Amino acid sequence: MDFGVLFKGMKRLQESGSSQQKRQKLSALPTEERILYDLILSKENSGISKTDMRRETNLPIAALNKHMKALMNKSMVKELPSIKNKGIKIYMGTEFEPSKDITGGHFYSEGSLDTVFIDALKQTCLQCISLERVSTCDGCLEWVKRSGVFTTQVTGEQIEEILQTLVLDDEIMQMTSTGYGDFASIPVGKTCYICKSKGEKKSADSTPFPCFSCQRMSFCSSDGVVSPTTCVYFQKWLDFF
Repeated sequence: MDFGVLFKGMKRLQESGSSQQKRQKLSALPTEERILYDLILSKENSGISKTDMRRETNLPIAALNKHMKALMNKSMVKELPSIKNKGIKIYMGTEFEPSKDITGGHFYSEGSLDTVFIDALKQTCLQCISLERVSTCDGCLEWVKRSGVFTTQVTGEQIEEILQTLVLDDEIMQMTSTGYGDFASIPVGKTCYICKSKGEKKSADSTPFPCFSCQRMSFCSSDGVVSPTTCVYFQKWLDFF
């Protein structure tokens, strides 16, 4: 017996049965419930609030609440809190997963910001960049995976958000690899990160400056409008060493 063929056949029967049950549910819906259900499905993973439903259907609030309760009891619609709009309930089809605008993004768990998870990621990324001197988003992700600290899956998008937060917190600096020196292992033009040094500033005369990726390099000269001695971007770079 070919169990693969048998399994596929059973799966098709299950899908067919599920589709048939759904069609039966739809055909049995009262007109108002069908209108609401079609409207909710049209919003896909963004969902829709009762306020917007009333505006688009002109149903009285009492009738709207009655029909929405019926749809949820039939497991056709689910209710979710909106992180973006506190106190507002959002409704969507049960087959959809809510968008980040609804859930709050990667760092929300059951409607609350997971600060412990965020702090652990920040510390691990800082450790990676500090020890490696320079790292990329991919490099930090690999470091996080090897650390053994996290029991849940960490994604590249989460690491990228953490790194941007660290940049805003003035803990690290985002740069573009020049392919030279500390950046030799990173392809030219790739975004990378270095830790910010809290030590004394160095002068422009004593430190080679990595201006190869600067968009203003063609305008830069010792006596020009843009120069190494007056460049605020250059001084920022020096601050991190």
